[in-house]
Amino acid sequence: MTAARLWPLPADKAALLRQLVDGLSPSELCWLSGYAAGLGDQTTSPQVALTQVPLQDAAAPTTAASPRVTILYGTQGGNARAVAEKLQVRLHAQGQVTRLVRASDYGNRELKDEQRLLVVVSTQGDGDPPEDARAFYDFVCGKRAPSLPTLRFAILGLGDSTYPKFNHSARVLDDRLAALGAVRLCARGECDVDFAGVAASWSSAVGRALEEGAPALLAEVRSLRQAHCPPGGPSAARPSVVDVVAPIPSGRPPSTARVLVNQRLTARGAKDTRHIELQGDDLHVVPGDALGVWPENPPCLVDELLGTLGASGEDLVSWGGKSLPLSRWFSRELEITRVTPALQQAHRARGGDDTPSWQVIDVVRCRPSLWTATDLIAQLRPLMPRLYSVAASQLRCPGEVHLTVAHVDIVVDGRRRVGAASHFLCTRKEDTELRVFVERNDAFRLPDDDIDIVMIGPGTGVAPFRAFLQERQERGARGRNWLFFGEQSFSSTFLYQLEWQEAVKRGTLHKIDLAFSRDQASKIYVQQRIRERAAELWAWLQGGAAVYVCGDAKHMAPDVETALLEVARTQGRLDEDDVADWLSTLRQQHRYRRDIY
Repeated sequence: MTAARLWPLPADKAALLRQLVDGLSPSELCWLSGYAAGLGDQTTSPQVALTQVPLQDAAAPTTAASPRVTILYGTQGGNARAVAEKLQVRLHAQGQVTRLVRASDYGNRELKDEQRLLVVVSTQGDGDPPEDARAFYDFVCGKRAPSLPTLRFAILGLGDSTYPKFNHSARVLDDRLAALGAVRLCARGECDVDFAGVAASWSSAVGRALEEGAPALLAEVRSLRQAHCPPGGPSAARPSVVDVVAPIPSGRPPSTARVLVNQRLTARGAKDTRHIELQGDDLHVVPGDALGVWPENPPCLVDELLGTLGASGEDLVSWGGKSLPLSRWFSRELEITRVTPALQQAHRARGGDDTPSWQVIDVVRCRPSLWTATDLIAQLRPLMPRLYSVAASQLRCPGEVHLTVAHVDIVVDGRRRVGAASHFLCTRKEDTELRVFVERNDAFRLPDDDIDIVMIGPGTGVAPFRAFLQERQERGARGRNWLFFGEQSFSSTFLYQLEWQEAVKRGTLHKIDLAFSRDQASKIYVQQRIRERAAELWAWLQGGAAVYVCGDAKHMAPDVETALLEVARTQGRLDEDDVADWLSTLRQQHRYRRDIY
């Protein structure tokens, strides 16, 4: 008898079939034969992707169902959560069993038992993970991380290429999980601020990898065999898999807010910081949330860019399926106040130099002959919303959202340069309407009313703590409140001075420590005040107090954390390992929360 009669299949398919059945138990072979028999009774040709099973996984151990997929996300502005939620919807459509977990709510001891782990994580500041993923990140990178030989994983990073350590958190986690013995389901995805396309492609790759794995295939074989040969008749057909993930909007659908108040908080001659009050019918926020603002680029900067290019704002330019006047492209559609590495690289490729550039106009102004308006538009990324911490409690101010905004307005090489969103907000007149959206921040919430809180917020970082204190006053919270605030000068930049003083008089702000850096010869910052109050601060922490930090991620937040660690080391007499464990425990107990940027 010839081989052709033994194997009535093409040689390549016969080889794949041999590898698939090799090592299967008698019961599994019986199920497989029943599945094939059931398919043979169909009038249509089955489309089962047996040939796509990775050969190295063909003999993997099988279970009664596909392993549960854990989708873990760490987010600062909400985008990673949105991607993770869409990924879960997609995987459910494939028939995967999933759970969606915020990294701050994940039990790190569960990691050793995971079989399928998908991580969507943003990067902030100087390459740091978002606050809600810090404990998980530290655990995975630390010496207590377990060996993970049975884990299959995939990582998606959300970052901003204008920062040097682009997607650093995702890269570190990806490398570390592999070093612990885990195997990648697919290559790491890295998104820039315009993340929808990369996120969709990565989600599609993850879906295919999960669906094509041998354990999943064998589970499907069993379920389909039961579907074709059930005791009581045929079952429902398996849902089809959609390979297209809908684009993810940047932020949330915009609402409309009206400017009620735009008031300067600082003295003339000092840096311009504003208190802005907005009103909108559907702006529902709680302390800790942020308001996303869709800005328009400064008209002065748009005019300068058009003039440098020698173009008219009325010129129509088509790009990405849109045909718009140049003035619209540069004012509302594209980012022109930030320079990306991609733009710098494109400028060098055209023969430009590496002159340091603050904004897009600085790149173009060096060699305007290298750029046409159309070429420049092709290199710029979309104008993105900016997030501002909510600075009032709606228990105190129903229907209103308050913001504290520092106006970015500096001179670079003799030319004025302003920030897109800060300039937009700080120059709005009363009754102006803005496009906004609410970005909830569940990782920066008040504790129970009977718990003491320590709030550390220099500069505009004090904004959420104004909301925190108002909320606790309105609720009659019994827990004590302690504020550390710092700025340049007591007389010119003491934000919300009268409000804090009144709260102290009323006994609702129990302690306040101030650090004005330029009121004396040597600069003083909030971290120095923390060290000076070490004994009392340690007593509050030992009594269960929660610590909140808001503000600059690059300098202030690391310096404050160092000071807190010193307090634990000196007052608690802890060594280096114990200090690290102490801080990790605070995070896991949600007693150390940061909203930094």
